[in-house]
Amino acid sequence: MITHRLILFAALFAAHTAVAAEINGCPIRSGTLCVEWDLRGADLHGADLARAGFRQSHLNGADLQGANLFNANMDMVDLTGANLSGAILDEADLKNATMVDARLNLTRLKDTNLKSANLAGANLTGALLKGANLSGANLTRALFRNAQLQRADLSGTVMTQADFRGADLTRAKLDNAMLQGADFRGAILDEVDFSSVNTEGCQGCPEAK
Repeated sequence: MITHRLILFAALFAAHTAVAAEINGCPIRSGTLCVEWDLRGADLHGADLARAGFRQSHLNGADLQGANLFNANMDMVDLTGANLSGAILDEADLKNATMVDARLNLTRLKDTNLKSANLAGANLTGALLKGANLSGANLTRALFRNAQLQRADLSGTVMTQADFRGADLTRAKLDNAMLQGADFRGAILDEVDFSSVNTEGCQGCPEAK
């Protein structure tokens, strides 16, 4: 026998799933295309957004913890203060993205394009960045403790006061990077060339004076 309580529960459940499936008119699913969309503060934790397109969208303060953004197009997206902890961003396009103070601890960014991204003050503790392209990025005061940056391209980056303690940078490219005041104590720096790097005040850098 169907009661009014069951009908009410079904209605509430349907309403909840409708909200979860769409935010501000943007369908929340893999492959979705929401260019220049306003998703500030959106709750997208655990969402499957693989191969989605969010180019130039606003995701300031959004919750993307554990979300799947594999191969997503997030060129020039604003992720200021967003929480991407534990998210999957392998092979995503985040070039020119604004990620100031974003939380990316334990996030997967393998072979991700972060060229010219602004990651000032971001937390990438324990993040996986093998083969990632961070050339020209702003990494001022960013945390990369225990991060995996093997073969990552960090050429031309600004790493002023960045923290790379315990990180693995085996075979990473640091051509013309600016490491003033950066901390590389305990980091693995095998096959890393510091000959063109500004290491003034850098702790743990082989060429630091």
